[in-house]
Amino acid sequence: MAIRHAGIRGVYVPFMVLENQLGQALESLKVFNINGANIAVPYKEKAITHMDILSEGANIIRAINTVTIKDGIIKGFNTNAIGFMKALEEAGYQAGGKAAVVFGNGGAARAVVFILKWLQAEPIFVAGRNIEKSKTLVSELGGEALSLEDAVSESLGAEILINATSVSGAEESPEMAALVEKLRLPRCQWVIDLNYGRQHNFWLGLALKLGTRFMDGLPMLTYQASYSFCLWTAIQVPPAVFLSGMADINFPHMMQI
Repeated sequence: MAIRHAGIRGVYVPFMVLENQLGQALESLKVFNINGANIAVPYKEKAITHMDILSEGANIIRAINTVTIKDGIIKGFNTNAIGFMKALEEAGYQAGGKAAVVFGNGGAARAVVFILKWLQAEPIFVAGRNIEKSKTLVSELGGEALSLEDAVSESLGAEILINATSVSGAEESPEMAALVEKLRLPRCQWVIDLNYGRQHNFWLGLALKLGTRFMDGLPMLTYQASYSFCLWTAIQVPPAVFLSGMADINFPHMMQI
């Protein structure tokens, strides 16, 4: 949809890449004269080592989701960060001075924590299965690391919760679904799930139980896609165009109580 809107003769093609072939796959972008690519889970952090150069933001976040190739140089960017910030702006949420809890400690979580710090949210808790990875994240970007068990056992004063894991449904992880059911968040105003298009979403269920607002990752996706497309083509296509190309995703992506 965006390619047609911009009047470009081209295609957006998904490739499945094995982890041990990641470097070769990225180098092949140069060989095939591909303008750019998106990097998806689980390679947002691993792809860093295969870049010739990083944008300033990507260098701080240490995770990328977009690359450009120009004159044989592959450069990594993180448009997830600005996508998340723009999604918050669109929703009218002011994160400054608000306590936040982020579930996950991978590339998406890094982008979220970076923006929350930029917007002066305080404090920021980062909860993940691998507590050491969470500690590394907060040592580099700020915040306080929690184990998933601590996140459940404590009554967190978080006013905004962001799920930056890849899990949203009980069928994906019964353990995570059970854990979320036990969360105590008496002050929570927003639940944000960076995933989208999930029919059975326990983060949405949490928002309903708490009587608070919910947003999934579709607004963030459209903004980051718009920025990525501009990096590749130097053409600005409005996020609404990307959203119109996702008409088959008919599950609620925003809810206000």
